[in-house]
Amino acid sequence: MFYSSERDLQSNQLTINNFYTKTLIKAYLETPSGQLFYAYALPDNAHTAIVISAGRLEGLDKYKELLWELYNNNFAVFIADHQGQGRSYRQLKNKHKGHVNQFKDYSADLNLFNKRVVDAHWQGSKVLVSHSMGGAVAFEYLAHFEHNFSGAFFSAPMLDIYTRGIPKPLAKFVASTATQLGFKNTYALGQTDYTADEFALNTLTSSLERYELFRKTYHEEPLLQLGGVTYGWLNATFAFISSMDTLNVSIPLYIASAQNDEIVDNNAHYKLANRHDNAVLESFTGAKHELFFERDEIRKPLLTSLYQFCESVTA
Repeated sequence: MFYSSERDLQSNQLTINNFYTKTLIKAYLETPSGQLFYAYALPDNAHTAIVISAGRLEGLDKYKELLWELYNNNFAVFIADHQGQGRSYRQLKNKHKGHVNQFKDYSADLNLFNKRVVDAHWQGSKVLVSHSMGGAVAFEYLAHFEHNFSGAFFSAPMLDIYTRGIPKPLAKFVASTATQLGFKNTYALGQTDYTADEFALNTLTSSLERYELFRKTYHEEPLLQLGGVTYGWLNATFAFISSMDTLNVSIPLYIASAQNDEIVDNNAHYKLANRHDNAVLESFTGAKHELFFERDEIRKPLLTSLYQFCESVTA
């Protein structure tokens, strides 16, 4: 297997950008509410397709390294920016506000993308790969829609969240009340437009190279920037979290948990794994939230686990 490295990341940027420009096929998918930006690439000797459901703040532009790496390992790759972020449509006048009307809107988009784009270009084995909020979207999608995925790989899935010192029952009450009172499009308390934290203060990754590349990408393409969340997004997310105990997925699941995660609550990962016989959970020591953008010593074992999982569910 080929593994991209931090050491060679800068020197490989020209090659990665050429892949993005010349190999990835990029287009927009029409949905009832707006256009979703998506991309895909099919290597000549592709054996499996990986469909990516990215996290909040994220999109195709941030995943260039991973897509290039997967492609070089003969995986067909498909990715769509979620509504409200990346290059997809945003509902509110302030494009920095992270917002969704109801959480199932995300999974409905994923279903549309899978049917109209993925299945139109690929008829072989497929694995759904997700990160953070994208993991919540993926899980809800798998629980509610008919699909033909062989397995699902979750990186630090957002099955529950930290509320930064505010008791969760109070945070839920405030989000629900604010939404009911007509403030669903208003930033939740403490949320602001996009800001780029210094590396030393970031809670996402311990890889300086990957973090700086992420921030550079968003600095050079301001339309990718996304700020904090609205009360509407928070209320929709809490509603999804409350539904977790009623959702079941029958295909094989792999949950990668980041030991030092400060974004999502890892207890929910163990809870899910304990009630699904088809789920495997692995905790990555020393890892922050963004496992796909971590240091090589964390990221390489994660990707090795992904490749092994793909092989096991598609053999």
